[in-house]
Amino acid sequence: MTNADLPDIYRAYIACLNRQDWAKLGQFVDDEVSHNGRRFGLSGYRAMLERDFEDIPDLYFKIRLLVCEPPHIASRLEFDCTPRGIFLDLPVNGRRVSFTENVFYEFRGEKIVQVWSVIDKAAIEAQL
Repeated sequence: MTNADLPDIYRAYIACLNRQDWAKLGQFVDDEVSHNGRRFGLSGYRAMLERDFEDIPDLYFKIRLLVCEPPHIASRLEFDCTPRGIFLDLPVNGRRVSFTENVFYEFRGEKIVQVWSVIDKAAIEAQL
């Protein structure tokens, strides 16, 4: 895999998430994927994403920064959305909030095998 291929694969993965095209998620995510050190597997990872979209109906992943050094991608994602109820243990309750997420991915071939993610919870707290 080259530096040119991996960013295109990652952008296609983000587009898949934004379309909520769960049937195609397996094209981008390995069957044994782990998230923040927990092995989710593809079905668990998909369930996590589906819950995210259920809890945040207007969820949209926007890439703000993308750095690639195969087999890794580092990305800063930006969100402007209205989570329902409690989000990250915060009483957001449908208010619009903006925040970022810093995410590191490890790929095996063309599929994500590891995800490490940190959401800027302090930014949300400041808006509440």
